Amino acid sequence: MKPSIRKEVIHQLESLLAEYCDGCFVHRQLKKDGGRRQAHRFCISQCTVGGKIKEFGKKLE
Repeated sequence: MKPSIRKEVIHQLESLLAEYCDGCFVHRQLKKDGGRRQAHRFCISQCTVGGKIKEFGKKLE
């Protein structure tokens, strides 16, 4: 992958995280109720933003 494309994907990922994930109420509440592991599992498997993050990860491979 070209460095410029990789840089653009990382920039898009960072903006997605900043817009939706920072201060996420659902993540914060799940972390409080069930622990960090449960909250992380929700983000990866059920959250729509988590799905987009996975797609960015596949582009970076």
